[in-house]
Formats: sequence, structure tokens, C-alpha cells
Amino acid sequence: MLLPLSLLGVIQSFLSLVDAQQSQLVLERVLDISTSALSNPPTLRIPANPNPLFVTVALCARTDNSTRFFLTNDTSISNPGPDDVDSVNTVELVISSIGAGWQSNLFTDGGVLSVVKGSTPVEVQMLVSVTNATVVDHPLLGDTTSNQALVFSPPFDPVPLSQPTFPNYTLPSANLSQPSPPSTPSNFSLILAPTSSNNLTSLPRTACALRAAARANRANIIPPSVSQGLWLRDPDGWRWQWLVNGLIPKTNYTVFALWDGQLISSEPAYFVTKSATFNCPLAHSLPFCPTVAYAVPLVAPRGIATAHTADTIPSDVTDTLVAVMANFTTTLTSQACGRDEYSPLVTCADCQQAYRRWLCSVSFPRCGEIPVTVNPGGSDTQGAQVLLPALQTVKSGTTPRNPVLPAFGSDYQTLLPCLETCNAADRACPSFLQFKCPLPKFTAASSYGVGFIDSGEEGVMGEGLTGVAQDTYGNVWCNSG
Repeated sequence: MLLPLSLLGVIQSFLSLVDAQQSQLVLERVLDISTSALSNPPTLRIPANPNPLFVTVALCARTDNSTRFFLTNDTSISNPGPDDVDSVNTVELVISSIGAGWQSNLFTDGGVLSVVKGSTPVEVQMLVSVTNATVVDHPLLGDTTSNQALVFSPPFDPVPLSQPTFPNYTLPSANLSQPSPPSTPSNFSLILAPTSSNNLTSLPRTACALRAAARANRANIIPPSVSQGLWLRDPDGWRWQWLVNGLIPKTNYTVFALWDGQLISSEPAYFVTKSATFNCPLAHSLPFCPTVAYAVPLVAPRGIATAHTADTIPSDVTDTLVAVMANFTTTLTSQACGRDEYSPLVTCADCQQAYRRWLCSVSFPRCGEIPVTVNPGGSDTQGAQVLLPALQTVKSGTTPRNPVLPAFGSDYQTLLPCLETCNAADRACPSFLQFKCPLPKFTAASSYGVGFIDSGEEGVMGEGLTGVAQDTYGNVWCNSG
């Protein structure tokens, strides 16, 4: 029997209302929505999937925290709420202090995400994904000048150190070149603002909140399209690198990294620009020294370039470094690498990599200066004693540590290499090379930063004053290369 057209219209309207009340979240697609736009009851369907799914909710602004979210994979529950929570099939998706929350579960037959609206509407983003990529590492600071900063994204797509095998044991060329970057790299953007005037850390640590701050001119958003491209510093993986210009001298900045498609930003990193009299230019993108990304005592590059790259470094500096690296590699491979093992822990490839890092750190001295928040006596603006970096004053015209470098035309301070960079090469290389580092209790402190990463006691690894060469607050104590 055919139903009357009027009744068919009522049924269709009812089904449309149900569909509106339970919008479908699409796998790997971000949903932007305001809680005020949700119907009553406000529920969203989770797609069925045989694999565990991660459901993430991110707030786009600070709220009174009265909005709550509940998640279930029990298909008999159409509108999960506080009374349905059993901590197994039905849970509350709690929004943490960073302004986001996520939960993983199996949704073999699908599920439901419900929203208990708070007293005030809030913009949110939601994402259902098969991977939990919500935790993003800090951005990495290369270095600053008075008006520039060299900043790297968190790493992605790790590239393990290649371990050749005997008898075809071939190490990377002394004049190292960058491998081909990934064809579909993870895209990162930076959110950057002066720390004091734009307190971004008061916002939720979510992509939508930080992008809203950029739209309101509280911060600058720096996309990968204006970067210096992808760079492989080390086996940790590829990074986007940005040379940011137009900064203010002696100013603290806060920077976040946003990973496209993810709802949560990185934790913030901080840095401070140098004083207006700082005159060492930045150097970066040196394939033969991939970890060099800091200010060096060289005359600024000619033309429109605002920092040194492999194209502007003096050729005699490059040629000498590559020749030393080539001679070292020849000597290293004079033994049967890969057949005659000298250690169960490290290989000739590890040795070459560690030696390259040390050689680059001493071949390219790093310029530095006392942090602007520190008084000459070693105390901060509140009078508390602080740990000073391993700085050494170099007078104008003095021959640099690397005698191939031309003498710099003005006084500057050099940040000494970390002793641990030398010790790492010593530990990784076979004894017949007779590579030795100065001893901490004798002469090491005259040419290296001592006691920051390691304690400085003979044979003791770790237990240093800082444990690292630099931190995420912009402090750099020694040059790790």
C-alpha cells in the first residue's frame, strides 16, 4: 500500500532532522564548528573502522570550561552523557589545560561524540584519525642576529644513518650533499610574536586559537612557502627552515610550530634577538656541514643575500674543510670497515659523522654575546646568579681558531664548542686514529665549553650543569656544532 504524499513528507523531514542532529565526522578531515550551531541533542557520528581511531577536540578560544564532550562506541547509545560513562565503551573526552583532549578506542560499528553545551558558545575543531599525531615537538632555534632568526620546524621522516656493509664499504663523500627530500613532506607553519606584548601562551595551545591570533594581528604566521626549504640536519629527520627578517633588537620572541592537518600546536620555544651592535652574519644550508646554523665571524655576504650559504662561504674555507674531511675518511677506511669491527656499539659511519660535526664546530666559530637579561657580573635583572655561556672575547684582527678564516674586522665574542662534541668523536672513532680531546681538569676550558652537558669529571658522561648545549628558552651555553 502506498503511503500518502503528506505522510512521506513528514517522514522525510524527520529523517533529515535526525541526520542534522547527528552529523557525520569524516575520517582524516578537520571539522570547524561552533557549539551554538549544533542542534539539540548535539551529537556527531564516528565512522566505522576496523582499526583503533583517535578522536580529538580542540578549543579555539579560552572558555569557562563548562562545555563537555562524551564519546561512545556503544551503538545502542545515541546521545552519550555523564550517566553513560563506564570508562570502557563510553568515556568523557576531557579537555586538558592546553585546550584540547583526545581519546583512542575501537569503533568497529561506529560511534557517537556528543557535546554538552556550556554557558557560552565556543568555536571548536574536531578530527577523527587513525594516527595520533597531536603531540608536536618544539621548533628548533638555529641562532639570531639583531634583526634575524633562523628557526627550524620539528623533525619528520627520520633518515637513519646509512651503515654500509663489507666488502662495498663506502662512506659518504667528504663534500657531503643533501639527499632528495620527501616528495610529500609534512607541512609546518610558524606562529611568531614578541613575548611581552602578545602573550600567546595564555591561549589554548591549538592550531585554530593561534591562527585566530594571527588573523587579529597578535602574531605573524609564517608558512612553508616563504621558508628556505627543507633541510636534513641529522638522522632525526627533515625540517623546514625559515630565515625570519625584520625583528627588533634585544627583544624576546615566542614561536610555535603548526603541523598542517593537526589540531594541537607544538609547545612554545623562546628566543631573544641580539643587540643592535652585533655584526656577525648567520650561516646555514652548508651541505658539507649540515648542522651549522648560527652566526659566524665573516664579512656579510654581498648582494641581496642576508645570510651566508654554501654559495657565499669563501672557497678556500670550503676547500680546506672538505680536504681535511677527505683525508680523515681515507685514513679511517684504511682498516677493513664492516669486517674488522673495533666496537660492538659504533661503526666507521658513526665515527665519520661524529668527526664531521666536531670539525664543523671548530672550523666555523660561533659568535655570541651575553644574554640581554644578564648583567656583566653574572646576575639577572632580579639579582639572582645565572649560568653564563662559554664565551671568549676575540679582538679585531685576531687570527680565528680556524686560520683559514679571514680575520674579522671588529671585536666579537665566540661561543666555544662543547667539549662533549669532541668527546663524542673520540668515543665513536677507532683508537688507531689517535684522536684526542683536552682534559677537563687541565686545558679544556681554554678552548671548549666544559661542564655544561657532562660534569667535567674524567670519564663521566652526563651530570653537567645544564645537560644540554641549548634549551627551548633561548639559552645557548656552548656550540654543539
